[in-house]
Amino acid sequence: MSKDIYVFIEQRDNKLEKVGIELLGKARELADRLNEQVVAMLIGENVKGHSDLLIHHGADKVIVIEDPMLKEYVTEPYAKSVFHIIKKYEPEIVLFGASSIGRDLAPRMAARIHTGLTADCTKLDIEDESNLLLMTRPAFGGNLMATIVCENFRPQMATVRPGVMQAMDSDASRTGEVIEEKLEFTAEDMNVKIVDVLKHESKKKDITEANILVSGGRGLGGPEGFKPLEELAEVLEAEVSSSRAAVDSGWITKDRQVGQTGKTVRPELYFAIGISGAIQHLAGMEESDLIIAINKDTDAPMFEVADLGVVGNLNAVVPKLTELIKKEKALKAEIS
Repeated sequence: MSKDIYVFIEQRDNKLEKVGIELLGKARELADRLNEQVVAMLIGENVKGHSDLLIHHGADKVIVIEDPMLKEYVTEPYAKSVFHIIKKYEPEIVLFGASSIGRDLAPRMAARIHTGLTADCTKLDIEDESNLLLMTRPAFGGNLMATIVCENFRPQMATVRPGVMQAMDSDASRTGEVIEEKLEFTAEDMNVKIVDVLKHESKKKDITEANILVSGGRGLGGPEGFKPLEELAEVLEAEVSSSRAAVDSGWITKDRQVGQTGKTVRPELYFAIGISGAIQHLAGMEESDLIIAINKDTDAPMFEVADLGVVGNLNAVVPKLTELIKKEKALKAEIS
């Protein structure tokens, strides 16, 4: 009989990815409602040492598979490992991050196990009467939110966007069980040859990791409109992001997009500059701690969710704000 919620924990270079910790927090919430346990699947080379951290963040058990072949993510060895765990333990629910790894691995698992998969979810819940997992994701280009259930097959599977779920605070008093699974790998399991691993160091931080975001929309008027935003971001040590309109217009790259069809962010401070506030954009940033909107349209929907609104021409307001912050920082530097 299927039971418990399993979470695939991503790691790169033996460092845990944030999305796995976020999913443990949501899994903990769902498991408590179902009176079941949360199990973390930790796969790699010499990764067992992360087990306590996963338990502190909500896992009741950690199933570990270690092998030199698992040092770098390659589809087939990882698929073999996760398939082994699912077939042996028969989970009720399995969650993956909607990252490049999760989007590669989860569909293969769904096909091999013959179950459904709801991809790119932004919300997970439990239906009270049936105890089915309610998996919500954007549909039709983000113009509709679809809630999907998997009634007849197990496990129920979903990939979830990074940054959507709230990680559980670390609790060092939590204890759990660590289970080591032994799996034999052969040369046939490695269907590709890794010739080299090239790493590109980017000065830009992923917007889901940023504490402050300066976001621009259609109101910027063109790609040159991002220049004052970049200057503001520089003095704030922030990252620049955007609405879908700016991305669709080719003013900024897709990886900077916030919203239902972009990324979900939770910064401490979010500047919405020249962004009207369509519901698709709000869904990606409304959990920000402090929202400051700058727009010349007094009726912009963004003002309804903003903590502070400035009505005015962004080309006048943003440079003045940047100068004020520069002067304030210079004054603090002199005092210290």
